[in-house]
Amino acid sequence: MGTEGLRERKKEQTRAALSWAALRLSVERGYRNVLVEDIAADAGVSPRTFNNYFASKAEAIVWRHINRAKAMSGLLRDRPRDEPLWTALAEASASLVDDGGVPPDPDWVAGVRLMLTEPEVLGEVLRRTVEAERTLAEAIAERTGMDAGKDLYPRLVAAALSAAQRVASEQWMQEGNDLSMAACLREAIGQLAAGLPEPPH
Repeated sequence: MGTEGLRERKKEQTRAALSWAALRLSVERGYRNVLVEDIAADAGVSPRTFNNYFASKAEAIVWRHINRAKAMSGLLRDRPRDEPLWTALAEASASLVDDGGVPPDPDWVAGVRLMLTEPEVLGEVLRRTVEAERTLAEAIAERTGMDAGKDLYPRLVAAALSAAQRVASEQWMQEGNDLSMAACLREAIGQLAAGLPEPPH
């Protein structure tokens, strides 16, 4: 790997470390009780370095989630071309999570839910999710021979998948759930693929 490649990898590692520190500290202490200085110290860098990578705590927290969402586009492009679209989306989504089949820690879940009530964090999630959906819509358009800028289908599928991922995450965090995150994703996306038929009464 050349010097430029090593430099970029180092930057990505620093960005990931800052994002994880911002998320973990905010969940443990509460979003408003964490300073940029705390995040930088935890990641082993200066506050100035933090500001070189992120404009706010909220942006740092959300980066991990959005980076994973944007990776979906590349994973979808790598799936077999003859694989049904919804199967490809389900398997690409499942490959991004690795919970080891272990239920989430209740204290962690409570902290995440509390953090997501913060307007700054919620606003950043919504803003970045729209960006990720646009990127995914382009990959879907390529796969289906459509135009993401003109055709409704790629954008609609991307938005529907985003909603399915969010609901699957909420389902996984529910008390008493015994499914892995990957299984929750496959179930949610499978219901979308089936057209969300009304359950029998």
